[in-house]
Amino acid sequence: MRAIAIDDFGAAPALTEPPRPDPGPREVLVRVGASSVNGFDKAAAAGMFKGAMEYRFPVVLGKDFAGTVEAVGDGATRFGIGDPVFGVVMRPYLGDGAWGEYLVVGEEYGITRVPDGLDLPTAGALGLAGTAAVDTIKAVAPKPGEAVLISGATGGVGAIAIQYAAAAGARVIATARPGAEDFVRQLGATDVVDYTGDLVGQVRAIAPDGVPAVLHLAGDGAQLAGLLAAGGRLASLLGFGPDQHPAATAVMANPEPATLDRLAGDVAAGRLRLPVSHRHELAEAPRALADFSGALGKVAITVTSR
Repeated sequence: MRAIAIDDFGAAPALTEPPRPDPGPREVLVRVGASSVNGFDKAAAAGMFKGAMEYRFPVVLGKDFAGTVEAVGDGATRFGIGDPVFGVVMRPYLGDGAWGEYLVVGEEYGITRVPDGLDLPTAGALGLAGTAAVDTIKAVAPKPGEAVLISGATGGVGAIAIQYAAAAGARVIATARPGAEDFVRQLGATDVVDYTGDLVGQVRAIAPDGVPAVLHLAGDGAQLAGLLAAGGRLASLLGFGPDQHPAATAVMANPEPATLDRLAGDVAAGRLRLPVSHRHELAEAPRALADFSGALGKVAITVTSR
């Protein structure tokens, strides 16, 4: 099969031809149709998890996947051959990623069925960013009328988080660089602040007493925590937690099937939009990694097509 992998720390991602994997007990083999780029993928490719996670070279990159079930292992009963599925690769090591034509994953966690009304290219960009958005919004639990500051609002996670916060009735204050204001407003942001300028001054002009909730998806966690109102809550995807500030919660995306089902259902029903700014073929994955920095919304990868 074709796959994009790194063969050592510091090596550039390259197109390789590793053997096709076989599913083990309670696993499924997925013929991958689509994936996307996440911050995790960029960090993994750069070797940033060295010492924190095992790298089993050659490491096939990619967390998000969408495709069809090609085979099932012993005892696997949740899916049948030909079922459309999507999700997030969740293994304690790096090695078996989604930027390859075939992928083996466990059938119980990090995977669910693609519903009618959701196409595979969209599903392939939805899992990790969508789960992270749902889990950070859940951690701060915005109430109707409350202001929520979303730092990192123009990325894939932020684009989804804006929509869920707005749907909860919150007043969304989104950070964006000049020229990206319309992007976040169209997703539901009420106010936009320029993170390249005086962020603190701009937020204080909107909320003099501070904001009740902050999503830390980018930027300086300590600076953002300083903008909280009394009793405010901060949820961070960047490891900023209670050791750094008592109001902070460090969030790890948890792609359980119920969350994936919610995301898929919301997109299929038109309640949630997944903006994609760039699309690349599998062989163009190095370019996709480069496009990830500063992208509005998601960067998608087409792995195979039928």
